[in-house]
Amino acid sequence: MFIVNLTYLVDLAKIDAGLPAHVEWLKQCYGTGNFIASGPKKPREGGIILARCSRENLDLCLEADPFWQKGYARYDIIEFEPNMMANGLETLL
Repeated sequence: MFIVNLTYLVDLAKIDAGLPAHVEWLKQCYGTGNFIASGPKKPREGGIILARCSRENLDLCLEADPFWQKGYARYDIIEFEPNMMANGLETLL
């Protein structure tokens, strides 16, 4: 499993203009089963994605992100193996 920490590198006006394409890309990655959660950070300086896939699939997904392609964000990737979780989230394993 992966945590992807996006940090915006451009002003929010560019982010807002590119957001519809970014959201469509997110929907595609959810559709493949690679992403399981995402959302903006607070304060709004980037976003977080929780991914459940191979590193190779994650890299392919991220490279298709319009924010990645335009250089709008930096992507820091943390891999971890969950071994404890709240009741009801067992299917994430």
